[in-house]
Amino acid sequence: MKQIPMTVRGAELLKQELDFLKTTRRPEIIKAIAEAREHGDLKENAEYHAAREQQGFCEGRIQEIESKLSNCQIIDVTKLPNNGKVIFGATVVLVNTENDDEVTYQIVGDDEADIKSGLISVNSPIARGLIGKEVDETVSIVVPGGKVEFDIIEVNYI
Repeated sequence: MKQIPMTVRGAELLKQELDFLKTTRRPEIIKAIAEAREHGDLKENAEYHAAREQQGFCEGRIQEIESKLSNCQIIDVTKLPNNGKVIFGATVVLVNTENDDEVTYQIVGDDEADIKSGLISVNSPIARGLIGKEVDETVSIVVPGGKVEFDIIEVNYI
């Protein structure tokens, strides 16, 4: 199986979610199932079926997170020498050459991506266009609205 790149922060968030699911959510669901069982006939017991469905989702998510964590490669860019190159985990400040709009993105794993927070997936068109480029380079990136040119004005490993 291919290793999935992940930032230290992304791995930590997954570990926190896993801990919550195992120590809080799972016991809550088990308790709900026990309480629903006490109501008698399980065939027509909506609470019981709802709790069992939640249990299925919870257990599925636990397996998914455990799988991701066991197959991830945690990359800590703060421990790498910053040579001005855009790599996974780097935070990049770009200026749109047409309108001088400045944007900052950190290139992260798929699970961590959140465009509103400036976290873009390493597999996104913007990240793919930036990886390997260097500070002071101009890059042309094809986005859904067409082609956009950006100047890379800063590359930080933070």
